[in-house]
Amino acid sequence: MNNSAVNTGRLLGAGLRALLVLTLVCGVLYPLAVTGVAQALFPAKANGSELKDPATGEVVGSELIGQSYNLPLKNAEDTPRADLRWFQPRPANGLGANSVNTQYELILSGATNLSGDSGAVDGKCPARLSAYPTEEERATLCYKVLSARQAVIEDNSVNGYTVEPSDVPAEAVTSSGSGLDPHISPAYAELQTHRVAARNHLDVAAVDRLVAEHTDGRTLGFLGEPRVNVLKLNLALKSLAAKE
Repeated sequence: MNNSAVNTGRLLGAGLRALLVLTLVCGVLYPLAVTGVAQALFPAKANGSELKDPATGEVVGSELIGQSYNLPLKNAEDTPRADLRWFQPRPANGLGANSVNTQYELILSGATNLSGDSGAVDGKCPARLSAYPTEEERATLCYKVLSARQAVIEDNSVNGYTVEPSDVPAEAVTSSGSGLDPHISPAYAELQTHRVAARNHLDVAAVDRLVAEHTDGRTLGFLGEPRVNVLKLNLALKSLAAKE
């Protein structure tokens, strides 16, 4: 009995010591070491890739998370209208609302989960919005894409420049898997330059140069596609508009 109790005590003591050592190493020393290395070598990335407004120095967002540029809601409006002074990001369809813990305003990530043929008839989407009369039909992917494309055409067609349906790139009418993509393609940015220039009383060539300056190439020269960070571009647009 005595030997058994002693052995049990030794095992418990060894287990407790191992718990304390591993807690100290894995729960304290390792996180501190990783945090210290990250702050020393990659401080901007370690702190969330924050972007600041050059005019005020205030943090306005992260270069990793997309955000909307909308006008304030008016009476009887359920959905805010886009503020057309700014470059617009990809649609954020499919994002849910934080209805559980309303103490904090949370960013929820998610997609529509609609199938590629949602709303299609014989494998094709009806080309007219009037072909979707019911609320159920207007919840399909076909309707969402067609209505988003029509909005892009109407918003970006200005005097002397008309957007054709074939000019609208795919990401202008579809959300990403997360709904938080901070980038758009150079094609979608260029499609918006005439409207942005007109709304901000700027020269179209100056806005085109702004897009070119904020176009990132493929990672390592071959991974991914060229892209434009919308928040960075809009911060540069704000600075340019302030100089005029």
